[in-house]
Amino acid sequence: MNTIDDFIAILRDELGLPVTSDDAARRLDEVPGWDSVHLVWLLTVLEQRTGRSISLPDVLEAPSIGGIYDVVAVAA
Repeated sequence: MNTIDDFIAILRDELGLPVTSDDAARRLDEVPGWDSVHLVWLLTVLEQRTGRSISLPDVLEAPSIGGIYDVVAVAA
């Protein structure tokens, strides 16, 4: 996962969420179909793909899809 577009593809392909790059600034509570189970699933997928631990507290503080990407990009 090298770009925000790669991250969006994970949300779309792995979690089945209807998002595009235009949704990067969108808050999670604005993403259709989003729930807390998606967050756990997303962290699992991201840790598998990056081979690194990702800080759950940092992800929980992220204000948007792009914010989560920023947290993951720092961890990678």
